[in-house]
Amino acid sequence: MEQSRRRRQLSLTLLFGLWLPFCLTQTTPSKTTTPTSKPSASPQPQTERLKVRLAGYPRKHNEGRIELFYKGEWGTICDDDFSITNANVLCRQLGFVSATGWTHSAKYGKGQGKIWLDNVQCNGGEKSIEFCKSRGWGNSDCTHDEDAGVVCKDERIPGFVDSNIIDTTVDENKIEEVRLRPVVAVGKKKLPNSEGVVEVKYKDGWAQICDLGWTIKNTHVVCGMLGFPNEKKVNKNFYKLYLERQKSYFHIHSVACTGTEVHLAACPLEFSKPNATSSCEGGMAAVVSCMPGPQFMQNSGLKKKLKISTNVRLKGGARVGEGRVEVLKDNEWGTVCDDRWNLQSASVVCRELGFGSAREALTGARMGQGMGPIYMNEVKCLGTEKSIWNCPYRNITSEDCKHVEDAAVRCNVPYMGLENSIRITGGRTRYEGRLEVLSTDSNGTQTWGLICGETWSTKEAMVACRQLGLGYANQGLQETWYWDSSNVTEMVMSGVKCTGNEMALTQCQHHKTVSCQRVAAKFAAGVICSETASDLVLNAPLVQQTVYIEDRPLHMLYCAAEEDCLSKSAAKANWPYGHRRLLRFSSQIHNIGRADFKPKAGRHSWVWHACHGHYHSMDVFTHYDLLNSNGSKVAEGHKASFCLEDTDCQESVSKRYECANFGDQGITVGCWDLYRHDIDCQWIDITDVKPGNYIMQVVINPNYEVAESDFSNNAMKCNCKYDGHRIWLHNCHIGDAFSEEAEKRFEKYPGQLNNQIS
Repeated sequence: MEQSRRRRQLSLTLLFGLWLPFCLTQTTPSKTTTPTSKPSASPQPQTERLKVRLAGYPRKHNEGRIELFYKGEWGTICDDDFSITNANVLCRQLGFVSATGWTHSAKYGKGQGKIWLDNVQCNGGEKSIEFCKSRGWGNSDCTHDEDAGVVCKDERIPGFVDSNIIDTTVDENKIEEVRLRPVVAVGKKKLPNSEGVVEVKYKDGWAQICDLGWTIKNTHVVCGMLGFPNEKKVNKNFYKLYLERQKSYFHIHSVACTGTEVHLAACPLEFSKPNATSSCEGGMAAVVSCMPGPQFMQNSGLKKKLKISTNVRLKGGARVGEGRVEVLKDNEWGTVCDDRWNLQSASVVCRELGFGSAREALTGARMGQGMGPIYMNEVKCLGTEKSIWNCPYRNITSEDCKHVEDAAVRCNVPYMGLENSIRITGGRTRYEGRLEVLSTDSNGTQTWGLICGETWSTKEAMVACRQLGLGYANQGLQETWYWDSSNVTEMVMSGVKCTGNEMALTQCQHHKTVSCQRVAAKFAAGVICSETASDLVLNAPLVQQTVYIEDRPLHMLYCAAEEDCLSKSAAKANWPYGHRRLLRFSSQIHNIGRADFKPKAGRHSWVWHACHGHYHSMDVFTHYDLLNSNGSKVAEGHKASFCLEDTDCQESVSKRYECANFGDQGITVGCWDLYRHDIDCQWIDITDVKPGNYIMQVVINPNYEVAESDFSNNAMKCNCKYDGHRIWLHNCHIGDAFSEEAEKRFEKYPGQLNNQIS
């Protein structure tokens, strides 16, 4: 390939002076053309924003063949003269911070259609590839064997909305929006709206669909794209009487869905002819009725009858209906590899969990990496299956997939209007500010009020950011005096306490009557939201492998005592004589999220510990506990984050944090921090513990000081057996790694009830 290219370029060079001016005159719509061998600026930058996407196979979400949408057609870029500078422009255009490389010779497969650009030469500052120099649109001497690709750094530009998704064959020029127009008075007020006349956006208004030949499969698709997993029968006679008195405009004459489409526009459609006088003779406007998932139902009785899957779940997502796909097998949760992951398979997962069809099928661990087993690869659902477990798939080996390939989904969810009852004001960006909620008094008057900042924490902020549709919580603030206040001064909500999983703040516990000691606006609750967040997980098998007992002399424990790493009875010991019995183990803490884990406090406020000779960036980074059968602590320890750093990283990930020389502290995405078993405070003091069976528990970031995408995996538990001389750990696992049934069995460890060794 390279030799033939050199020969071709040599012959082109000889003929360039004669051929290029003529060619440019014929193919480039520039007003003037000069006979030069240098590429000219791309002609007439688009009036519409140029669409760019990554395509090809196999690839991750941040790499692929570059395709441009120009004049209604997708096409590629030739690799002649391509450079990392070009790649940087394209990656930024796609929402990534920069490029890490580029590819030639159709590495991601050959594209189809036009080769839109050739000999592209960017200087690096362009906002779009269309502003770079090139030979002009459609002017190329390449074949698709030379399609260029890019590899972008897997870090999104803050606030950039994800645009590069696995595409369905949707022609957005035909149908962009679909809605259900309720006609019953109750339906107009109640959300979600699950029944009504199907309408499509047309020009500046809405048009109807003729129901001649309408099938349940069409209804299934409409319900799915509106966030509903199932459909139900509708009373057509009622609607016929209503619609006979209404004037309808039928934009679509017939629809023929197979039932597996994720959007109505993907179905075969027959559009009404412009001059037709009666385009739905013998029929009426299509009407559908959908069944919401349990989490969106108002009827609590019906909600209990409907059950969602217990062997599939979504983890790590910021919004309702999105996350990494995890499946349950042999009572342990694992992930799904993204090879051949598509919208049909993703839709099966979404509907199984009580949502609609899939809006996006995400690859490349876009919702963070899982831990533990990977159960499925090359899932090939038809779209009609009731569960992903009913779909054909391939069992995998460790060579096939890694967790960097974990599949994820974004599901269609019903519109609930929750974002209309909350807002943030005064911040520097739309992602931060003082919270205000919409309150309705006894007279029905609606006003914006403030939320009391007392007891406000990261968990409450997580719910607020989710309700606002702004992603994860970066911080929950109890004081907001540094933000400009609006006219709102009244506190209307206090004592808010959330689990972190709620869809709206009104679903959290809060005072019935406002009780707030500091009622000034500067003490109102605030949030800083983010599209990404970290996620820390402990390597449970390593704890089990490295555990042992050490009897350590007291004269070697002065520094540890200063840091409060010994049990209370140590204060009464005959220092420096005697010893303490320590349960030691190693902790390897991984960041599997999508943002670096960094201490909440800036380095200016870190505390220097002279005895150990290091800074503490967090007072408490981990809790170490030994629990009895009642869940009471019989021994405890803690670890201050004396040095948060990247001990090691996954392949292709570079270390960013190092504690030496007062360096930055943190854990990079894809890296881990290792606290070895032989360092101070990496233990539980069990000097006073009697022989028996216990549960050992380690909790990372126990006070939720630093925001994470998922706090449910911060705890690790092990069954612990101690005979007074030796210690054994069994069944070490992350808090949410087992099924409920397996977790109950774990709690009933043999011999634990009477605290005797079995």
